[in-house]
Amino acid sequence: MKDVIWLMKKILSVTFRKKRNILLYFGMPLIGIVIAFLAYGGSSQQALKVGVINHDSGQIAGDTVNFLNHLENMSLIKVNESSMKEQIAAGKLDCAIILDEGFSESIQTGNPKHIQLVSIKGAEVTGFVKAYLYQYLDNVMALNKAADGDQNAYQKMSARYQQADFKFHVETLQDTSKGKNMTNWTIGFLLMIMLLSAGNFAGIIMKEKENRTYFRLLSTPINARKYVLANIAVSMLVMIVQIIFTLLVVTNVFHIEMHVPIWQMSIILILFALVAAGLSLMIVSFSNSSRAASAMQNLIFTPSCLLAGCFFPFDIMPKTVQKIANFIPQRWVLDTISQLQQGYHFGSLYLNFMILLAFAAVFFLVSVYKFGRNNDVRNFA
Repeated sequence: MKDVIWLMKKILSVTFRKKRNILLYFGMPLIGIVIAFLAYGGSSQQALKVGVINHDSGQIAGDTVNFLNHLENMSLIKVNESSMKEQIAAGKLDCAIILDEGFSESIQTGNPKHIQLVSIKGAEVTGFVKAYLYQYLDNVMALNKAADGDQNAYQKMSARYQQADFKFHVETLQDTSKGKNMTNWTIGFLLMIMLLSAGNFAGIIMKEKENRTYFRLLSTPINARKYVLANIAVSMLVMIVQIIFTLLVVTNVFHIEMHVPIWQMSIILILFALVAAGLSLMIVSFSNSSRAASAMQNLIFTPSCLLAGCFFPFDIMPKTVQKIANFIPQRWVLDTISQLQQGYHFGSLYLNFMILLAFAAVFFLVSVYKFGRNNDVRNFA
């Protein structure tokens, strides 16, 4: 045990002798937080700016404009057709509603016509406006049908409808999507940094084999098992510090609501740290030089993070790619966090934890097997 502790101190002192490595291991995760904060932190709910052009002089058209004007999440702006398209293109308006002549009459007959909705932002805006507008017009047509053509009866029912004395209580639900998006981006970037960190520490083995330091150490009472164990322990220690540091900055400095308790998030990420250490060790065991190890890491780490959805929403990828992602450990980490954010109980996700442990076990077993068979020192000049 003393030999392992001595080796750990040696690896730590050699690694952090260069101050830039401190920035590399503990400053890089902050980049992901900053990017997530800039991408999602400034977004806030704003009222839609809706232009209205009313060419109809009927009562229903006037009532419709009045209804839209009283919606809290919609700002109604009267415009003319000559400037409407220009304002929409410039972003001054989100959309415009045009009520042409004959609109009121078409509502009275139960066959809505002479209404246009213009927007360049697509269904995200038009769908929201239609949901309010069409519901209101359905109610108006129902009143007209009940009045059976009697305008006096319709006006009385419309007045009672507009001045209804019933009350309702409004509860505003918290929008959790922003915090979840920021969390997924931050954790995805952290997973990439953890892989790179584990790869750097595993690469120390290859570098010390190349400069013969590894074989000089083995001529002492230190054996290969102790050396590799010390390397894994240092890698795990640094990644655990990265995890704790990142989570504390996320919650206490940037005040990002992760919707997952810190202790649960820590356990999930520590499980991935085991996976990252095992994967990096396996890559080194299959490499015959530090350059080859570095190239293999680049070919595996970045593409696997992309496929797992570390840097963009996983749902936008094709179904075939999503199936391939099931064989990538990063996907299981992000999936576990997503399910916890949706309210799943921590203990109910034991299958996800077992899969992450299985990834780590396979990587470590393959590494042990390869290291045990690779006794050729002539590869290192």
